[in-house]
Amino acid sequence: MAMLRRPVQLGYLAAVCCNFALVLSLRTDNANVEATEYDEAILSCVYSVRKDSKHRLEWKKIEKGSGDVSFVYYDGEIVGALKGRADMIDSSIRIKNVTRRDSATYRCEVSVSTKYVEEVEIDLTVFVLPATPVCDVPSNAMTGTVVELKCRESEGFPASQYEWYKNGVRLESQAQNAKPSRSYTINVKTGTLEFNTVAKTDTGLYHCEAYNNIGRSQKCNGKKMQIDDLNVGGIIAAVVVVSLVIALCGLGVFHAQKRGYFSRGHTSQKTHSVYKSAPSTENDFKHTKSFVI
Repeated sequence: MAMLRRPVQLGYLAAVCCNFALVLSLRTDNANVEATEYDEAILSCVYSVRKDSKHRLEWKKIEKGSGDVSFVYYDGEIVGALKGRADMIDSSIRIKNVTRRDSATYRCEVSVSTKYVEEVEIDLTVFVLPATPVCDVPSNAMTGTVVELKCRESEGFPASQYEWYKNGVRLESQAQNAKPSRSYTINVKTGTLEFNTVAKTDTGLYHCEAYNNIGRSQKCNGKKMQIDDLNVGGIIAAVVVVSLVIALCGLGVFHAQKRGYFSRGHTSQKTHSVYKSAPSTENDFKHTKSFVI
């Protein structure tokens, strides 16, 4: 009898597994979706259930990094940020114009009553073209000094890299130039163009461009950088003039002190002589005395 029970038990388990497979199956045609901003993206979710089974379809958005979860498709309609920008194609979602804020992990969930639940996740990555970069180019510099030009934009995804141009001709970076440049280095990731020691030949019109694997931006407005020689003669002349002014001021102070203009006694004598009262005459005294009597 024990040998008869074992085939019955195995057959029962096989029947349960087969029954579950007939109730629900779920898959996606593309688990990693990539799209350029404002293009169309399709999040694929394909499932099948037994005809007599009641089921429910839901889509959820899981933010990358924070892990926050929100509904995308619930109770038979598109909800949240995709409302008005997406529609359903059977059980899949078509986003008509994706934005960078749509980059996330999306979960398609199908449940049959409360017993069977299947889910599949799709990663959506939205690439963004670089914006027009902002260039910082000094208008003037002296020969022999260190000068840094800056270029930056913050919209592109993946992160932008940069190229610099002088008078419309692209400058080679250290990575592109087998022989290091005599006067400058370019950091393609930060967008800086640094001149170790500028020369008059570095005078010109400079602009930069940002690019990533999606495309490149519009160039920034070109700015002229003028390199001039250091005016040694002018500096010497200025130093001489300043020295003469200081010397003359010192002589003036010395002369005034020598003549006593800064002496306390000289000042007090002048003040005393000014406020000394005139002596009274004898007649005035007698007249005053008789008036009192």
